[in-house]
Amino acid sequence: MTDVSAVPTPDRNDENFWTAASALVEPAWSEPAQSDTFTMDESVHDAVRALAERISTRALAYRAAGKPLDPVLMASPDVQLALLRALYEAKLSVERLAESAATVAGRSGANYAQLGAAWGGIKRQSARLKWPHAVVRRTASESIPLHYAGGTAVVHHDAETDAWWYAATAADHQETESEPVHRTYAEAIAGATEYLLAHSLPGGQTPV
Repeated sequence: MTDVSAVPTPDRNDENFWTAASALVEPAWSEPAQSDTFTMDESVHDAVRALAERISTRALAYRAAGKPLDPVLMASPDVQLALLRALYEAKLSVERLAESAATVAGRSGANYAQLGAAWGGIKRQSARLKWPHAVVRRTASESIPLHYAGGTAVVHHDAETDAWWYAATAADHQETESEPVHRTYAEAIAGATEYLLAHSLPGGQTPV
């Protein structure tokens, strides 16, 4: 088990909170146990089965007739095809969520080697090809865009105050612009990420 005693745990109102939050903890994770993966499989199956039952033609016919879908009918070949289609949607969801996680991590200090290690141990070059915009070289005058939780934000540096600020448009179309009060780029991007997440659409809906 990873020794976590050295990891700082300041409260949100602590003046060192953002400094601690932007410092990369190594190792970033512990390898999941087999019981963890089984639990994940069950959770994914529950979500995918619910979608399959919503899109299955056979299930729709039973609902139209006012009858419950007998669980044994999940073994029907057409229902299994609906399940397969739902699994494909789950795959797309994972890819979208992975891109968001890689972007937030990469633009907050993680490098491509670390992103690749988190994504099953792929090589740094492969991680760069998979998420070409996750890690960027930035200067103090450069503005960096961020896409997260269905919204977008741009993080800027204010030369006059030597501080960072962000402008964000969330998935629910709410907009905000922070003051240039963030001491570091990582602190500003954390604030933008928090705003986008707070104004995301329920259930990961796609903004209209």
